[in-house]
Amino acid sequence: MKLTLSAIAIAAVLTGCASSQVFNYNVPEQPEGASGYTEKPGWATRKFAVAAANPLATDAGYQVLKAGGTATDAAIAVQMVLALVEPQSSGIGGGAFLMHFDGKRIEAYDGRETAPLAASETLFLGDDGKPMPFINAVVGGRSVGVPGTVRMLELVHKQHGNLPWSQLIQPAIALSEGGFKVSERLHAQLNAEQHLKKDPVAAAYFYNEDGSARKVGTLLKNPALVAVLKRIAAEGASALLEGDVAQAIVNKVQRHPTNPGKLSMQDLASYQAKKREPLCHDYLANARAYQLCGFPPPSSGAIAIGQILGVLNQTNAATLPLDKGLPSADWLHLYTESSRLAFADRAQYVADPDFVSPPAGSWMSLLDPAYLAERARLIDPTPGSMTMKTAKPGTPGSVRSAYAPMPSQPEYGTSHISIVDANGNAIAMTTTIEDGFGSRQMVNVTPSLSGGFLLNNELTDFSFAPTDGAGIPIANRVQPGKRPRSSMSPTLVFDKTTGALVMSGGSPGGALIIHYTAKAAYGILNWGLLPQEAINLPNFASLNGPTLLEEKRFPAATIDALKARGHEVREINMTSGLQAITRGVAHGQALWLGGADPRREGIVMGD
Repeated sequence: MKLTLSAIAIAAVLTGCASSQVFNYNVPEQPEGASGYTEKPGWATRKFAVAAANPLATDAGYQVLKAGGTATDAAIAVQMVLALVEPQSSGIGGGAFLMHFDGKRIEAYDGRETAPLAASETLFLGDDGKPMPFINAVVGGRSVGVPGTVRMLELVHKQHGNLPWSQLIQPAIALSEGGFKVSERLHAQLNAEQHLKKDPVAAAYFYNEDGSARKVGTLLKNPALVAVLKRIAAEGASALLEGDVAQAIVNKVQRHPTNPGKLSMQDLASYQAKKREPLCHDYLANARAYQLCGFPPPSSGAIAIGQILGVLNQTNAATLPLDKGLPSADWLHLYTESSRLAFADRAQYVADPDFVSPPAGSWMSLLDPAYLAERARLIDPTPGSMTMKTAKPGTPGSVRSAYAPMPSQPEYGTSHISIVDANGNAIAMTTTIEDGFGSRQMVNVTPSLSGGFLLNNELTDFSFAPTDGAGIPIANRVQPGKRPRSSMSPTLVFDKTTGALVMSGGSPGGALIIHYTAKAAYGILNWGLLPQEAINLPNFASLNGPTLLEEKRFPAATIDALKARGHEVREINMTSGLQAITRGVAHGQALWLGGADPRREGIVMGD
């Protein structure tokens, strides 16, 4: 039952619905997916809610919650369906970060891919000793890391699941057998894709014999994936990481004709998902104290978001309201300056904590209020002041880093899931195969059947260059068994005083994930917007260079004002995929309020 924020919908949700404990998946009618920018109303539910990037995936999570499943159960069903219907973004061949709240404890589960044990620091250097062109590194086996999503979900399910694991894979199996309708978004991405056709398995599945992409509305079945999913349902993650499926993955990687990789059977069998300490910090907005909790390194997201918002709080940003519903030039100046400072620190410090020590002995040193105040003083508070253009990293504590800053590199891909269940459990999970369609390598364990699953290109999130020009090592360089730095930012927000959950949110978008998630959080907490309203705001960013604005969303006066302050403004397509669920009140009743990005095809469902 989907409910918008209309008065009728809110009245309907207050009537409540009974919930069965038996999960029997029913294949829904399949609407065509959205593409471009499609207005969405926002949603309100009373008992539970699930937000995901595709209507079929959201529906699978909804049916699990309706049957008495936990947020964890629903996340598993959602992810497995996304592997089928949104293969360009995530799946069983990729990795994920998951934040979990059980009403008392906040936990962080790391399913990030790892580098093969045979990988070396020179993995992405060409014969000339220089970093390879990005796409040359991506396409093939070289970029593939050990997939971690399924092993991580298995770990979370053992601790927080309710329904049997095997039942949670059934929606994806049913849709793979019966087929799903190709959405406008998938069709558009297949049309624009230049490298997927080079893989014979992927070409036969995604494209027609004449080389054209499968048309919108085409019923696409994936029997080869069915075979693997049935094995995963019966055997768990071992079905993927051991035996003939694992051997098929290794063969695909090692036998690529032009760009083979290093992945081995040992790498797959030895992969372990990890529980890490969530990174939580205080945040004050509108005189209300919050606690923002996100994923620690190897994610850079929570630190960067915390630094951006923390530095903003040291300026007069809080006094600058929306201007005719849009961020003003003065506010955007302060935001992008704060972003430059955060991204300078990100490039200097953040990498896999099993390989790199945090500055001053703690990642929290980068979020220390005194340090953020010191960084904020680098922003000129004078009205009309000029931009710093490019920031340098700071020095938390007294010891300067032994590492060199990482040069900027492209980052892509990803999908986000937010869920709250009827018992107060909540999940924020961001999941990825990195670039669109990952490494463009599709694994098929049963050649007589069509389809399969795509492998990630996650290793290209490492620095291609292992050192700087002076030979100083870069923290996020390739090393055997290491997890590449990520921008994924699954975020849970709590009321600091009561401990109650306020928000679950996150987004895809490569390095821009940080800005999309920060935008939604700021809009909800500081500007008092509903989640859909915050998500709808135009996107903006700086990665410690030009000021990036979502094209055709800001008035000329705002752009001119930024340019007058020295900003190099670039208007670009900024396709976020935000999902957010917040706690709100309407007509005296506590409700879950949900939003899904109008730039993608996701929806929110709940009772």
